[in-house]
Amino acid sequence: MSAEARRQPGPLLYASVDSPVGELLLLGDGAALRGLYMQDGSRPARISDGWERDAAPFAAVAAQLAEYFAGRRIAFDVPLDMRGTPFERRVWRALQDIPYGETVSYGEIARTVGEPTAARAVGLANGRNPVSIIVPCHRVVGAGGALTGYGGGLERKRLLLDLESGQLALR
Repeated sequence: MSAEARRQPGPLLYASVDSPVGELLLLGDGAALRGLYMQDGSRPARISDGWERDAAPFAAVAAQLAEYFAGRRIAFDVPLDMRGTPFERRVWRALQDIPYGETVSYGEIARTVGEPTAARAVGLANGRNPVSIIVPCHRVVGAGGALTGYGGGLERKRLLLDLESGQLALR
């Protein structure tokens, strides 16, 4: 294969997966996951022209999600290709460090990423997380532990937090 052919990006691939929080749309390039969207939430992803439906590249992601919802997985091990600003990527990395079953505030994440006065900006970056559940933006709560904002809806955020705390069994 020529160097030029190797540089050409392939089509984006997608697949749908059923879950206890509704339909999940998985998006990637066959090598890494770029998006995981709750299609029943307030911001479903629209399938674009040029995307190709292909479930095979997402088999490992789907299996890990099934294990997570069954209470048998606390961390994900899938390659990610998350595209955003440098600040957003710092926030998303910090989200991945929140332990399973725990929550942190937007202010705590702001301090973690070295921007202690940027809690609102953290909230915006959190809302732009393209790989929900796997990058656990649902583990971020308001000051005092209040459930605030979640693209999938607060009922889904509560479900995920209850699952992780052991208060809910989805088998």
